[in-house]
Amino acid sequence: MKSHGDKEGLMLTLWDLVRGVWPKAEAKKPTRARVVRRKPPGEGADVQRKRPRARSEPMQDKYDAVVKEMLAKYGVRVRRWRTSMSGIAWEVVYHDGKVNRLIESPRPKGPMSAAVFLHEIGHHAIGFGVYRPRCLEEYHAWVFSVTQMESLGLNVTDAVRKRMHESLRYAVGKARRRGLKALPGELAAYTKPWKSAGKEQSSKGG
Repeated sequence: MKSHGDKEGLMLTLWDLVRGVWPKAEAKKPTRARVVRRKPPGEGADVQRKRPRARSEPMQDKYDAVVKEMLAKYGVRVRRWRTSMSGIAWEVVYHDGKVNRLIESPRPKGPMSAAVFLHEIGHHAIGFGVYRPRCLEEYHAWVFSVTQMESLGLNVTDAVRKRMHESLRYAVGKARRRGLKALPGELAAYTKPWKSAGKEQSSKGG
């Protein structure tokens, strides 16, 4: 009986195999395209919010407006924007009488660069050779610069006033080395260093 049972059991096992009862490998189901939903910016704590692009500073807009106004008003062209806080102004007079007014200066982005820019514009505004000696022309160009900054609402810092003072002190010394005998009264305050002259003296005319 036992052997029959074994045989029967064996037959049943073969029968099962014929009938397909034996586990078959499952047919692979067609894969679907996986749809991944991305969270829009701002949804979820792990998403970093994008900051709006910073707008141009209002003060820079003001400096740019001053540049545009001054160049147009005095018919000046910028030959080159300098990276240093220095400048130069000159003009070219043609045979037909045409005058080409040019400057080089730093682009105004702060009080000092604005002061240097307006100083160079000042040379054209007051006219070359109108004031003699040359140190007096420098004085009036600086007066123009500081006066314009104040009237346009630009900040005239102590650094700007010191720059004006030291620049004129250098111009006076240069004029004296070249033989200047009579110093114009406007320049008397600029014969001493900034610290000795004091803030009030250095701002005269500005």
